[in-house]
Amino acid sequence: MPANTKAFDFRCSNCSATYQVKSQQTFNLNRITDGAYSAMISALKQNVAPNLLILNYSLEWRVKNLILFPSVIFTEHVLEKRKPLSQDARHAGWIGCNIVLNRVPHEAQISMVAESAIVPAITVREKYKKYRALEAVPWEMRGWTLDVLNVLKKIDAHEFDLSQVYAHESDLSQAHPLNRNLRAKIRQQLQILRDLGFVEFAGNGRYRAKIRS
Repeated sequence: MPANTKAFDFRCSNCSATYQVKSQQTFNLNRITDGAYSAMISALKQNVAPNLLILNYSLEWRVKNLILFPSVIFTEHVLEKRKPLSQDARHAGWIGCNIVLNRVPHEAQISMVAESAIVPAITVREKYKKYRALEAVPWEMRGWTLDVLNVLKKIDAHEFDLSQVYAHESDLSQAHPLNRNLRAKIRQQLQILRDLGFVEFAGNGRYRAKIRS
């Protein structure tokens, strides 16, 4: 995109998807600084936020790692509001945000270059397409969907049952303290993940995970 374009650096000429690039010499997939918190929240609610690319380079200016984070995985839980700038600052009261990358499901961190080796394009596109399906989930519910997906990652089994998911109720309760019917919400999210192709019902209260790292 032209210089000084706000919010994103690249736009795909085929599908119009937008991308923002953060480059770093020291590879950090924990937390990065982003722009205004209110602008990011607004963009996410409207499904117009850019995808995020984390580019890690060597002292010789060679690409070592390139990770794609689809914009749909950014929720209020992933966005961390920073403190307002002091009254002495040029933009007093302005509130920025951090993107807490280690709160993103591991499978949603799509590797394009890994330790200087290019990942096959077909692999990248298949994973990207899978996660873009989350756009069908209303933004205010998407955090729940991703949190349950994170629970499935912790279970880390091809087949699992409801009791294994229920065992993580305390974690989900901390993330969603206002919810008073956690088990019903968990079952609802498993149905959503089934409809999106992330899991399938195996019968008798058992499920199969269809995406694993």
